[in-house]
Amino acid sequence: MTMASVDPVTAPSEYQRLMLSLVGEDDPASVQEETPGAVRGMIATAAADIRRRPAEGEWSVLELVGHLADAELVMAARYRWVLAHEEPPIAAYDQDRWVDRLRHNDDDPRDLLALFEPLRLANLALWRRTPGPARQRVGLHSERGRESLDLMFRMIAGHDRFHLAQMDRTLRAIRVGAGSA
Repeated sequence: MTMASVDPVTAPSEYQRLMLSLVGEDDPASVQEETPGAVRGMIATAAADIRRRPAEGEWSVLELVGHLADAELVMAARYRWVLAHEEPPIAAYDQDRWVDRLRHNDDDPRDLLALFEPLRLANLALWRRTPGPARQRVGLHSERGRESLDLMFRMIAGHDRFHLAQMDRTLRAIRVGAGSA
């Protein structure tokens, strides 16, 4: 199952399964702790290619970094709503619209990291101080239905891995295309 074949809006269960499969039995907190360093490495590897898109309608490495920052911002709010409220509504967001209208391809990578990294640290600290039973608290996602804090936290770890792999695929596609031109 690939992300291209799984639409999170029309196939929410399949999307959840895909994100969870990318984490497997790994500790989701450990996966998430590794992500900022991996993102920094991808930014360095991308160098001058950071803003290049592999194809029309696909994201550049920088846009993918922006998406990770957006997702972390959204998750910071979702985690806190679920912990503080009784089954709060969880609004979906259009990730493509955010990447486009927030103009992530024009961002400075350092600015995106300055948003992403402290949010990630804060979310990891919240996770660590949240007792096990509280991690089972749920919110009502507008597209996917009931999601517990635990499920959301595991899914974002899979989301990290998916998009880091996408960054790698993006760079390979750009550089292979450049080599054949």
